[in-house]
Amino acid sequence: MKNDELNHENEKSLQDDLLKKGMDRRTFLEGTTKIAGMTLGLTLVNSLTSLPVSAASSSSVFNSLSNKPDLVFPVISDIHIQRQSDDFLNKFVTTLEQLNKVAPKQDAFVVVGDLTDLGTELEYDKFMSAYNPRKQSKAVSMFAIGNHDYWNGLSAADSQKRFCEKTGMESHFYHKVIKGYHFIVLATEDGNTSGTFSVKQIEWMGEQLKIANADDPKKPIFVFHHQPIKGTIYGSEWGFSQNRDLFYDTLKEYPQVVTFSGHTHYPLDDPRIIHQKDFTTIGTSTGAYLWIDGGRIQGEVPEGAGFLNQALIVEVYNNKLIIKRRDIHNNDWTGKPFEISLPAKKDKFKYTEDRDNKAPFFTKNAMISIDHDKTTVTSLAIMLTQAKDDLLVHDYKIVARNAETKEVANEFLAFSEFYKDPVPNPLTLPVGELKPNTTYEIEVHALDAYENVSHNSLKVLGKTLDGVVKDVTITLSKDVLKGVEDTVEVTVENARAPKSDWIGLYEVNEKPGDIAAIWWMYTNPTNGTVRFTHKGSGSSRFKEGSTYKFIYFYGSGYDAVASKTFTVGSKE
Repeated sequence: MKNDELNHENEKSLQDDLLKKGMDRRTFLEGTTKIAGMTLGLTLVNSLTSLPVSAASSSSVFNSLSNKPDLVFPVISDIHIQRQSDDFLNKFVTTLEQLNKVAPKQDAFVVVGDLTDLGTELEYDKFMSAYNPRKQSKAVSMFAIGNHDYWNGLSAADSQKRFCEKTGMESHFYHKVIKGYHFIVLATEDGNTSGTFSVKQIEWMGEQLKIANADDPKKPIFVFHHQPIKGTIYGSEWGFSQNRDLFYDTLKEYPQVVTFSGHTHYPLDDPRIIHQKDFTTIGTSTGAYLWIDGGRIQGEVPEGAGFLNQALIVEVYNNKLIIKRRDIHNNDWTGKPFEISLPAKKDKFKYTEDRDNKAPFFTKNAMISIDHDKTTVTSLAIMLTQAKDDLLVHDYKIVARNAETKEVANEFLAFSEFYKDPVPNPLTLPVGELKPNTTYEIEVHALDAYENVSHNSLKVLGKTLDGVVKDVTITLSKDVLKGVEDTVEVTVENARAPKSDWIGLYEVNEKPGDIAAIWWMYTNPTNGTVRFTHKGSGSSRFKEGSTYKFIYFYGSGYDAVASKTFTVGSKE
């Protein structure tokens, strides 16, 4: 970007400084994305895709906490060690080594479930082979079992037995006291995705809470469980419903409780990852891959989701609790540490559901333009300066109206892509489902994590190309497979740019929505084309002598736009 494109001299010096340092996600999350106020030259529309902006180092912030903590422990979750790949194993090794550097004196180390992907002996062995040589000698290991740790074909009891034998845990749920602080580790009781916590286990938890409270009511009580409690933290829509109220009501008698849950794979960057009402609960992200809110065009598993690797580091002082958020993948901190005053009091909680009523905003010099290189017969692409917020710009609401009739042609939400590092600024977004040779007015509002909507907006006019709209088609390299292990090459033509579209595999007479797909994946086309090789599925529903269909769906629902059938024959 040329210096003479800036409106003010102080913006010039700011830009020079930022471009030298390269905008990280921490800066974006702290609402200091000052480059958003720069005027973007429209001549740069075709060359700019992701403008990096940086902030000053945060090391002074995270190393300046006075006094020595009484207790230090990291919390991680959802490692998903796999038997067929070492990708997540390598990430786990990086996590352990980095946490040892930033927290060299750990009193405990906690993993909140899904240590493995399928609960096999090999996966546990790989997990422990990475953990044991890097474990700090004075750190007490505490692992919780997750739903994936049951997915091994064994009974629940045998899966729990394997978990304990392989990890060295005394039981699948237990209570430990470390340096006078109580740690209560719970166990989801089967492989149910949403989680199972029986009345018996919840009553046991209640008894342990009484013991901990009687020991010292002023100290925090730490509780760990894989699935979150519905209606609490960011991502808790994936939490458990069975016995949820009993679980919650048992905890709410103790405002000093701090619960840690995994399962969701939601990033730590969103301020809703911590929740306070009757007690404190916090999510722990993942060491495997990103999963995130539905209903945005980037999808619940955005492109490149495998980059994410995050952890928490908890420091306990006599008058406060500090929870730091660590980007392992970026070897840096993200966001400001959460700070909870001790002893905990409900009327002093600050991370409540109603803590943010300030709307995000676009600065007066924010820009929006059309990326003409990405214009097609049915879509446009917009580039916009990211908005600003006191906590986090989470989404943009995009509305495309026919410029002549004023009718709404498309309306959708898109992530600000706050989870990336660097955060794209300008942000490029596709606007699809448009008609050929038509001019549209596109309007963008910003939304923060608490759904406050910006009072101002950005608008731009764009015209689609003239031409014929081609239907989505699926072609297969063969119509008959030689057994369930045979492969087939699948090609999808005229697919949309990423917009949560997906392709699923069903038996020919099955109705999508009434039954889950045998196999599925999000599509990520290159120039309108998706190609992949499909081999079996590992499902008992995929068998010889049956006919199947690949179906291409628009959006995250079941809007089927193309299908292709094939038969699985015999190996003979």
